[in-house]
Amino acid sequence: MTKDIAIIGGSAAGFFTAYLLARQGLQVRVFEASDRINPSPRTLIVTDHVRTVLGTLLDGAVVNAINRFELFADGRAAAVSLPRPDLIIERSTLIHNLAERAEAAGARLLCNHRLLELRPNSQRLEFTLSANGHTVDTSSQIVIGADGAYSTVARSAGWGERPKLPLIQAVVDLPKDMSPHTARVWFLPEETPYFYWLIPFSPTRGVLGLIGEDRARGRESLDWFLEKRGFSPIEFQSALIPHYTRWIRNHRKFGIGHVYLVGDAAGHVKMSTVGGIVTGFRGVLGVAEKIIKGGPSRELMKLRGELNRHLLLRKVLHNFTQADYVALLDMLNSSTRKSLASFTRDEVGKLLFRIIIRQPSFILLAMRSFLLGK
Repeated sequence: MTKDIAIIGGSAAGFFTAYLLARQGLQVRVFEASDRINPSPRTLIVTDHVRTVLGTLLDGAVVNAINRFELFADGRAAAVSLPRPDLIIERSTLIHNLAERAEAAGARLLCNHRLLELRPNSQRLEFTLSANGHTVDTSSQIVIGADGAYSTVARSAGWGERPKLPLIQAVVDLPKDMSPHTARVWFLPEETPYFYWLIPFSPTRGVLGLIGEDRARGRESLDWFLEKRGFSPIEFQSALIPHYTRWIRNHRKFGIGHVYLVGDAAGHVKMSTVGGIVTGFRGVLGVAEKIIKGGPSRELMKLRGELNRHLLLRKVLHNFTQADYVALLDMLNSSTRKSLASFTRDEVGKLLFRIIIRQPSFILLAMRSFLLGK
């Protein structure tokens, strides 16, 4: 019997899932709450590993490439060149691409369908949707939650609420001395335990932003930084990002049906940088693997290890003081920079191993921060 799959949420992860499953001949419906696919624009930076995952699905969404990072901490500066440039993508374009390819593969898209309730019965999974002012009941063997950080699917199936972090960034004009292929990062732990970034998406403009620990404080910190550095915001972009605190299985049996989570609904976020595009798509590959082949997913097992390594690194960095970041930049000799250039943020295990081999004092700094805290 052909598997009948309902995907809740027209997100990038949702449409990528729909594409992978529909091209295998499975019956796939995507339910999107909005009346049309019209995601808000948001500029994202990803490693080139995304090409390995998406291939031609990425076509048209890449707006720039970054081949150099400049890092700043209390007057210190360091630069790292990237032989494999990072890619700047426009999220809204990517979602449109994925939606078109999913439909071409045979997935059916139903807009203006908002999930209200998910419940098991003796044979399938039943769910109620709000559609054009009316309630509609339907059912499926498999339901996949791709409905973001506030996932109704996750809540209905008993996963509970996940903590979240606000991402806030402003579109700004680039400084005249800045190459459009260079990204800048500032470490100011008194303002944010994460970092500020300036990422160009065109020859003249970029996004300057940060991850905050709460929305109000994050916006205050960004406004302060913009004013201090002489930037005039043109417009603002924001999102809530799942705060990954531990691995939670993204599959559970619900009655006799099966429920999966992908993307932000699954919380597949690298906490070292609070980025979730590539890891979210890797989670999609794992879910598709389980549904198509059955049994455990090797991709999900590898992803679990990767996310937990990023979490460990974040626990170390979260305790860094300004002096620690200065010491870190001072450690970036030519050998260490070569390691940083050789591996991407999506290969954090290999990256950390090479850095420790080439700069053993890093592990002492990390251990002191981890054990003593601020």
